Amino acid sequence: MKYAVCYESRTGNTAMLAERIRQILPEEDCVYFGVPEAEALKAEWIFVGFWTDKGTCPEKTADFLSGLSGKKVFFFGTAGFGESAAYFEQIMERVRTNLPEDAAEMGHFLCQGKMPQAVADRYEAMEDSPRRTMMLENFKKALSHPNEEDLAALEGAVRGSFGQ
Repeated sequence: MKYAVCYESRTGNTAMLAERIRQILPEEDCVYFGVPEAEALKAEWIFVGFWTDKGTCPEKTADFLSGLSGKKVFFFGTAGFGESAAYFEQIMERVRTNLPEDAAEMGHFLCQGKMPQAVADRYEAMEDSPRRTMMLENFKKALSHPNEEDLAALEGAVRGSFGQ
């Protein structure tokens, strides 16, 4: 079964997930690997990766998703905040709205991803408060993600969906 892996990665987190997908699926069946482009549409299965931008995927990814009519789609991505399955599901609800009705979501995987130092600097500049403390603590937790546990969970989700 032919597949493509399309992703946007601002900090390298989502690229790490994309590389793991490429490692575990048959190389000879991969018709495209890289940023979302029309060439990927040659595949029946499309793995679409994104970083979370204001609670959803970036605009280029959203535009790409809208053109996946009739495709089988597996979503993967990263978010700076990541300790809540409910938060990840909210992100997925927003991302899914970009898919055409005749596209089939075959699965998804989201995990926490490290954020640039500029984010911590912005948090540090905030007035001292419980919210500021929570955001700084989350920033520190995110520094180790995606980790091997995240990559193993991604692998299980992909294998389970793709029939590997």
